[in-house]
Formats: sequence, C-alpha cells, structure tokens
Amino acid sequence: MSSSDSPEISKLEIIDGDYVLEDVPHLSDYIPDLPTYPNPLQDNPAYSVVKQYFVHVDDSVPQKVVVHKDGPRGIHFRRAGARQKVYFQPDDVHACIVTCGGLCPGLNTVVREIVCGLHHMYGVKKVLGIDGGYKGFYAKNTVYLNPKVVNDIHKRGGTILGTSRGGHDTTKIVDSIQDRGINQVYIIGGDGTQRGAALIFEEIRRRGLKVSVAGIPKTIDNDIPVIDKSFGFDTAVEEAQRAINAAHVEAESSDNCIGLVKVMGRYSVQSKRNLWAGFIAMHATLANRDVDCCLIPESPFYLEGSGGLFEYIEKRLKENGHIVIVIAEGAGQELLSESIQSMTDASGNKLLQDVGLWLSQRIKEYFSKQRKMPINLKYIDPTYMIRAVPSNASDNVYCTLLAQSAVHGTMAGYTGFTCGLVHGRHTYIPFNRITEKQNKVVITDRMWARLLSSTNQPSFLSAKDIVEDKTDAGQ
Repeated sequence: MSSSDSPEISKLEIIDGDYVLEDVPHLSDYIPDLPTYPNPLQDNPAYSVVKQYFVHVDDSVPQKVVVHKDGPRGIHFRRAGARQKVYFQPDDVHACIVTCGGLCPGLNTVVREIVCGLHHMYGVKKVLGIDGGYKGFYAKNTVYLNPKVVNDIHKRGGTILGTSRGGHDTTKIVDSIQDRGINQVYIIGGDGTQRGAALIFEEIRRRGLKVSVAGIPKTIDNDIPVIDKSFGFDTAVEEAQRAINAAHVEAESSDNCIGLVKVMGRYSVQSKRNLWAGFIAMHATLANRDVDCCLIPESPFYLEGSGGLFEYIEKRLKENGHIVIVIAEGAGQELLSESIQSMTDASGNKLLQDVGLWLSQRIKEYFSKQRKMPINLKYIDPTYMIRAVPSNASDNVYCTLLAQSAVHGTMAGYTGFTCGLVHGRHTYIPFNRITEKQNKVVITDRMWARLLSSTNQPSFLSAKDIVEDKTDAGQ
C-alpha cells in the first residue's frame, strides 16, 4: 500500500491568522442530527474526585513547543480525553480490535486496556477481537473479549489476537464491519496499517455508517512522525542493552575481541524513497556507554581506507584490546549485493540481507588476510527476542493511556484519527499526518552529536552527506 493511497482526511481550522488547528473528522460531519448523551464517567466514583476531568472543547496541543517570540503559533492538534457528551449509548456499542504487522512489546497491554476501558469506564460489554490482522475481518474467526479474558495478557509478549502483514481489502473489511453490526473499530499497527485504517474510514464515511475508526500507532523502531515516541520503544532499548552488556563481557574477556550486536532499525520504501530508522541502536548506545561504535542506516559508513571502519576497529583493539559495535539492521545495505534490494514484504518494508553476518565475515577476512592480525569476534542478534518480550513498566503505562485516549475519542464521536503523545500531551492526530513520511535519526542533530561524543567514533561522513541530511531535516 503506497502513501499515495492514504486519503487527506484532516480538517484545517485557521484562527487569528497564526493559530492552525489540524482537526480530526467527527461522525457529525457526515451524519446530521446525531443524538448525544451524558458521559457515564460523570457518575463513576473512581473519577468523581478528579477536578475538571472532562477535556474542554477548545483544548489543543501545539506541534512545536519551541517558537520565536514574533513567530506564528503554528499547527495544533485536538487534545485527547473524555468529553462531557458522548455519541454512543453503552448498550449500543459493538466494538472490535485488530492488531496488524510485526510484533512489538505492549500489544497485549493496548488490547487489554481498550477492553477494560470500554467496560469499566463506559459500561460497554460487546467487544470482539479480530483474529490474524486485517485478513481476519473476512477470513478468520473472532474472539469475544471481556476484562476476565484479557486480565493477565499484559504480562505476555506478542498479541493474543494474532497478527499478519498485508491482507488489506477495504471493501471486504467494511462489508464485514457492516454485516457484524460493529460501530467502533480499534486498529493497532504501524504506518502501513494506519494507511489501511484511513482507507477503511473513507469507505465507512462514503457509506454513511455510524462507525468510529481509531488507530493506535505501533512501531518498535520509533519512526512514526509527529508523536513523541511509539509504544514498545522503551522496552526495545532496555532489552537491546542486555545484548550489548553480553557483548561487552565477551569482548573484555578475550584478547583482540570484537563484540558485534545487531538490533532493529528498518529500511523501508515509501513514495519511491529509501527511509531508515536507527533509533533503537542510537538510544541503546547512549544508555549503555560501553559501545565504541554505533552504525545506523541514516549515517553512511565505509569499510576500508583512511578514516574507515576497519581502521577505527584496529585502532581501538590496539588501545583497549577489545571493541563493542552496535549495528542497526538497515545500516550498510548499500554496501551489500543488489540481489535482494528490489524485494519488499507485504507491508512494503524492504527485505534486508543480514548486515550483521555480512559485516562479521568482512571483519574476519580483513584482519586475517590483509592485516594478518588474530582476532576473536562474537556476534549477537537479539532481534526476535526483543520483539517478543512483554512491555516494561514505562511502556505499560504509556499503552494504558493510549488505549484510554482512543476509547474516549470514539465514544465522543471522533473518527479517522490516531492517538499519540505530542510534547507530553495525548492528542488526536489525523491519519495522513502520521503516514505522510517516516521519522528518522537526523545525523546533524544534537542527539547524534552526543552519541559521537560518547563513543569517540569517526562520523564517516562526507561533506555531501552533511548537506543532504540538513536538507532532509528542514523538510
């Protein structure tokens, strides 16, 4: 599914010339005279002590918090949270939840908190789990969900609903939603999944159905734009550190030892552009402090010659007797053979050759054949272990708030939106804003400079690379 398939569904409202509210659709935009009801939370004893629990209709969150004093106020998003009026009676709600794409820590937590939020906050009893991703709408059975069924699932990795890539057929999915009488759809997945959610919303709006569609963005790589971070990222960084610690112990325990760790950091193709994400590698390196070199897709590197990776490895081995290298799975793909470059998976992500194994072999060949220098190399690939673990405490809290924000939004009649944290505030964001581009590490930014200062590695950059990155950062 290409980015061109994603419809433009945001509503721009310009106030006082320099304040722009990029709003999300509402059921009342295309269904006139919808009745409203008092929010059941006003009678919920758990929330009776909260001062001003309901979000004001005019509350918004700025996309940029650092502005010049004479500059425009810029784009704002609608603040997430419970509203005083809702557009669904609890007994009339028939909700469904689907998880799509790759595994990520926190999926089960999000599922659990949607179910529990609907049940405990709004009294909704009918919630279905769609089995096996998008294709489950028309090809598989559903699972009945209630608080008892999902009670302990946050302690497990993976997703109890199953998942898959691809399988998106808008007409079949909306036919299934309509035939089952579903009127709230919660879609958990990455950028490809959210593009699919936007198409589902458009078809539902075209048919004039009273169905709210809410997305919860999921990518372990943290490469979704606009939002502060995606759920599962904190857990991934924490687990990556365990692998780095093991590599450091191995490297310190042997002479001329190289500990090489490969972590996630995808390289995907959208809009005919190559896009990367080395956030896990960068943050795990900064957090660990035992790493001597971090290689990510956004920062090109070369192997041989003055200032190259091999020269740096040899220098560190002579100085310290060991070196720890962290490489993101999408790094160095341009150095590998072109045999698999044109292949993508069902979600449009480029299929990668194993850069970790390739780099291990090249390092061994260089030092044994060209330098005649004995080395030990320990290669660790924790990729699937990281994806499969349960979410940590920080991600569990974040998943809970994302799920509750989605529930509040759908009950308030909003649709065609995704939930996300923007500068520490939960917001409702139009689908197209989080699918129009992919977030990536900016190697001319302060965070990458901090990493280089921590590892003391060379930048491996040419003047052309720096100019190109500054251009991308300004877009």
